[in-house]
Amino acid sequence: MVQLKSAVAVGALLASTAYAVTPVAVHGSDFVNAVSGARFQMIGVAYQPGGSSGFNPGSGVDPLSDGSVCLRDAILMQRAGINTVRIYNLDPSIDHTQCMSIFNAAGIYLVLDVNSPLPNESLNRVAPWESYNEDYMKRVFQIVEAFKNFNNTLGFFAANEVINEDSVPATPQYIRAVTRDVKDYIAKHASRTIPVGYSAADVRPLLMDTFNYLGCDLANDTQSKMDFFGLNSYSWCGDATYTTSGYDVLVNDFADTAVPVFFSEYGCNNVKPRTFSEVPTIYSTPFSGVFSGGLVYEYSEEPNEYGLVVINSDGSVDLKVDYVNLIDQYNKIDLTALTAANGSATGRTAPSCGSIQMTSNLTNSFAVPARLSQIQDMIDNGVDGTFPKGFAQVTNTNEAATVKNPDGSTLTGLQLRILANDQSNLPGENTSGTNGTRNSTATGTNAPQSTNAATSFQVNFSTFVLGALALAFWAQL
Repeated sequence: MVQLKSAVAVGALLASTAYAVTPVAVHGSDFVNAVSGARFQMIGVAYQPGGSSGFNPGSGVDPLSDGSVCLRDAILMQRAGINTVRIYNLDPSIDHTQCMSIFNAAGIYLVLDVNSPLPNESLNRVAPWESYNEDYMKRVFQIVEAFKNFNNTLGFFAANEVINEDSVPATPQYIRAVTRDVKDYIAKHASRTIPVGYSAADVRPLLMDTFNYLGCDLANDTQSKMDFFGLNSYSWCGDATYTTSGYDVLVNDFADTAVPVFFSEYGCNNVKPRTFSEVPTIYSTPFSGVFSGGLVYEYSEEPNEYGLVVINSDGSVDLKVDYVNLIDQYNKIDLTALTAANGSATGRTAPSCGSIQMTSNLTNSFAVPARLSQIQDMIDNGVDGTFPKGFAQVTNTNEAATVKNPDGSTLTGLQLRILANDQSNLPGENTSGTNGTRNSTATGTNAPQSTNAATSFQVNFSTFVLGALALAFWAQL
């Protein structure tokens, strides 16, 4: 039986305070590196290992609670070229320092949902006025507190697919209220701006009404407007094309967006194994001129059969053909063109809310619900709890769990490559692992990073300088 690292070894993963990768900022309709200004495109995956059983509040279990699991999965994600993961359900009472530090070292950012499927931990789409209360917002603010001090926290989803066929007309008003409250809390208690957005279902005509409602400019209320928009779309199946998938319609619909738009989920599995033939389209013009990449659904195999890998009960991992196919498609991306500045990104302006006319049953009223006094008190004074202050340094980069290729051969020599300063992970740049049964020594770009005192000082000093530059950048936004 394969054994994951012991508690002692997990503790050895982290040592001393370390500075982090550069935060990602919103610049018009683009995400950008906050120091270099380079355009940031999400090359990502949804990450909720264990599905609903992987989130057990009160037990100390959620997707970011085990450093050994995160090291194993971060290595496989880094190897694939992933730079962003989305996580749906988290327990704010857990210290996530180990996992956040590991993903940071791998150059991987996280976009996090503030809600959960448990009672009163998300907006009730059919009666949002009942769920928008002190207890709900306290839990939301605790999620913010649990992750605000990590530079690789890319952003928060204020809600996910709350607006659908079953929604009542007033639902968008309450999403704007939650967005406003979260942004105000961040402004009061975080050292930097962290964007807040919404993840929508691809349901017509609600889709564009949702986008327009949540993204329009409301007089005397800048905080309730979303900072980014995620779309859960599975319209490209098998060997679809730019037109048969409707991607051409999406480009036309969002052509004038004033905020970043991206796929918060994609990857139809009607045809198996998935070849991800949509990837070259997503990361090239004209699509990449409008969309900021996307997140494949999903990393681990669950009952719905969307996984890239199978995680076995003993902690070992079997890579699916889907994982290999996705790497092949990522390696076709023109990274230079993808990260080049988007000249039109800052020239777009959001429409005024007064000009928006709904084509569905959603409300035309932009009277965002008033904030409850108890919620205002939490924004003013913070919420109770013990929360992490920032990163620790990752020192153990070797993976012990058995990982097998789709053909059954064992993948050895897997290591986490610790990226320096403001780097984020990109396809083809940080691979490790060799087919075979004996350990191999990584060379070149896969070599383990030195952990001697001189090197540690150099890395920490460089990241300190870049951290200061990042703070200066944020101060000017």
